[in-house]
Amino acid sequence: MAKYERILLKLSGEAMAGPGNFGIDPDRVKGLASEIAAIANKGIQTGVVVGGGNIFRGIALAARNMDRVTGDHMGMLATVINSLALQDALEQVGQHTRVMSAIQMHQVAEPYIRRRAIRHLEKGRIVIFAAGTSNPYFSTDTAATLRALEIKAQVIAKATKVDGVYDKDPMKYPDAVMYQQIDYTEVLTRSLGVMDATSIAMCRDNKLPILVFNLNTQGNIMRMASGEPVGTLIS
Repeated sequence: MAKYERILLKLSGEAMAGPGNFGIDPDRVKGLASEIAAIANKGIQTGVVVGGGNIFRGIALAARNMDRVTGDHMGMLATVINSLALQDALEQVGQHTRVMSAIQMHQVAEPYIRRRAIRHLEKGRIVIFAAGTSNPYFSTDTAATLRALEIKAQVIAKATKVDGVYDKDPMKYPDAVMYQQIDYTEVLTRSLGVMDATSIAMCRDNKLPILVFNLNTQGNIMRMASGEPVGTLIS
């Protein structure tokens, strides 16, 4: 039994990459598509936002004297590449999918129009939101929050490479403790680094819960959507 009727799934670009966290791994994308298709087949209306870090990191190059605005626009285009790859994989498993881009590029994606996006979701299509917000200085986390609020998603499901939100970096500290539930303000005041501060604050102000879970555990997307205790709930 599905817990949610409509969700926004936030994936990092690295989720689509193979070894080395760079480029697009077809097998990885195929596996992701199968898991996303499974929740769509349960009747859960699914929006997806994918990062672009496996192809281009604007902020990293901005630190090396590239113009930040130019770097961010290049990062947005990287998210379009990832979105098209995910769309292709989803269509290969029989899912009707639409890519909607915040930067208009009619030959490859629909322009993002809120009402049209909601209509696609109501018709059972998976909608992939590409090109961030189209504005520099905003991360794909913020774009995911904005889209989730606009489509009235019930939760942002933030897929990561760890099991949830910890009191410190579990990759560095073996004694790190994971939270089952935590409130937005504590995440912000303790700088826990789950999502950027803008997106956490937007979720807090609009009472939109965030579920942080481990994407690398097979079946977790379905468990999350079914309401099983998985990951950390920020609310």
